Amino acid sequence: MANLKSIKKRIVSVKNTRQITAAMKMVSAAKLRRAQENVVAARPYAGKLAEVLERLAQSQEADASPLMVKRDTGRALLLVVTSDRGLCGGFNANLSKAAERFIKERSGEFKELSLMTIGRKGYEFLRNRHTVRKHHGNIFSTLSYQTAALIAAEVIEGYLAEEYDEVYVIYNAFKSVMTQDITLEQLLPVTPKAGATEEATTQYIYEPSKAALLDELLPKHIEVQVFKSLLESLASEHGARMTAMDSASKNATEMIGKLTLIYNRARQAAITTELMEIISGSESIKG
Repeated sequence: MANLKSIKKRIVSVKNTRQITAAMKMVSAAKLRRAQENVVAARPYAGKLAEVLERLAQSQEADASPLMVKRDTGRALLLVVTSDRGLCGGFNANLSKAAERFIKERSGEFKELSLMTIGRKGYEFLRNRHTVRKHHGNIFSTLSYQTAALIAAEVIEGYLAEEYDEVYVIYNAFKSVMTQDITLEQLLPVTPKAGATEEATTQYIYEPSKAALLDELLPKHIEVQVFKSLLESLASEHGARMTAMDSASKNATEMIGKLTLIYNRARQAAITTELMEIISGSESIKG
């Protein structure tokens, strides 16, 4: 028969855990609201900037800017964006495994494929498996555009120095509270989409010149794309943690119910045993 004291202690422990998971769900829900607003605000700007660049690039030579030059694919850099904290379901594990699949599938195409990790969880997963060129941790608690600009500047500097020939970023794109899509995008070289649309064929007057605008906007485009990927990942993290903590709270409630039932049965059995012992003792005295 299960020990009543140990069962009761376990019930109290699970109740305490449920309080923690419920509190974490509420915190993530509050943070998610703001993170989602930031993502929604950033998407139109990033999309419009990309559209302007495509219009400019389509009327320029392929090597109009150093950031558009396609070099022989020898070395590549992959930015892996995960979170600094866990307790968010498969958010980090799924993305880290997707990054590893990309590395294995594309290993034959590159002489060297190095990593830049953003977020502690991805770094811990990949550091003993592959070459991590640079790690950025603890940036999501105070995430700002300036942080993304510094990361983008590092990437651009390495690309211009021909330390790598292609740059990719992999992150969780926010779709909904329960849905995050693992997204892989090429950052460098910047390649406009093939074929001009009707809007792109419209004649515009550029000041000072198309080439000067490209030189100014291309680094800004990389900064915005990095910032957007960080915002998407942050919103996805809060959504994943909110879902995971909600599931954990429900599981804790179910476990408390099962343990309470076991406790009541054990208590009833103990009372019955005590009554039987009293009756037996009474009968033996009478005899």
